[in-house]
Amino acid sequence: MTKISVLGSNSFSGSHFVDYVLSNSNWEVIGISRSPEYAEIFLPYLYKKKKSNRFNFYQMDINTDLDKIIELFNSEKPEIIVNFIAQSESGNSWKYPEDYFRTNCMGIMKLVNQLKNFDYIKKYIHISTPEVYGSTTGCMVETPNYYNPSNPYAASKAAMDLFLFSLVKNFNFPLFMTRSSNVYGMHQQLYKIIPRSIIYLKIGKKINLHNEGKAIRSFIHIKDISDGINKIIRFGKKGNLYHFASENIMTISEVVQKICKIMDYDFKNSVIFTSERNEQDSIYDLDWTKAKNELSWIPKVSFEDGIKETVKWIEENWEEIKAYPLIYLHKK
Repeated sequence: MTKISVLGSNSFSGSHFVDYVLSNSNWEVIGISRSPEYAEIFLPYLYKKKKSNRFNFYQMDINTDLDKIIELFNSEKPEIIVNFIAQSESGNSWKYPEDYFRTNCMGIMKLVNQLKNFDYIKKYIHISTPEVYGSTTGCMVETPNYYNPSNPYAASKAAMDLFLFSLVKNFNFPLFMTRSSNVYGMHQQLYKIIPRSIIYLKIGKKINLHNEGKAIRSFIHIKDISDGINKIIRFGKKGNLYHFASENIMTISEVVQKICKIMDYDFKNSVIFTSERNEQDSIYDLDWTKAKNELSWIPKVSFEDGIKETVKWIEENWEEIKAYPLIYLHKK
């Protein structure tokens, strides 16, 4: 039985990966997050946790409880660590840049600088972001030595990526890194563009589209991301960076139009065009050929099916969901 630790197990992507592991393996999972476990509508693994003795959760903060995390690792000796931890809202990183660097750079740096000395760790999978590239020109292949961040969030992630690759060069650290395009699906934070648009339509509130929604993104379902991370663990090459993306490349305006069509709302009467946020990159377009060739990975969930699934999740849990705020609440 493999033992794996998921850092940021309460996050949207982290919780889905925990759910994936519990559903598709006999691995023992150690979940670590700074917040207590959320309500079941936001944690897909909770039902399986109740039926399984293979998951244990620990509320620990990488910035304040590092000694406890290291003590836990040395006691449990996980062979695999998957790190989803991040302060991740790029717009708010301009308001709190010191918090973003504290977690995304310094906190994780202090952790991995110790992990490099533990020979029981066979694989460390780090979740990076395409925002380290800035706005891409053409379809960007994996480029670990190119960085052009446009905001403090992206800069903090880029700094950590550089440190991790230096550990590979100097200590043969078992690093595997991912960068993924816009991820979506059930259980996502409600302020994200897809769940927020669905909720706004239901409550009759206009959807704000910055710069007429012209920013271009490639959307990918969280199930495909979890499958990709699993294939990195099984087939990835140490020290390598892998992109996970899809052919669902569209403007934010087109995304909202598709949601309106699926929910039978008139697009023009449902949106307001507003000025562009100054930190917004115009396009993220990632080439995922490497993941296809080396990992035999391809995205499987169509955008339409993913949106319908998310709409169904919100409608089935509407009485509970409508009580939650639709804005990002910053935590230091």
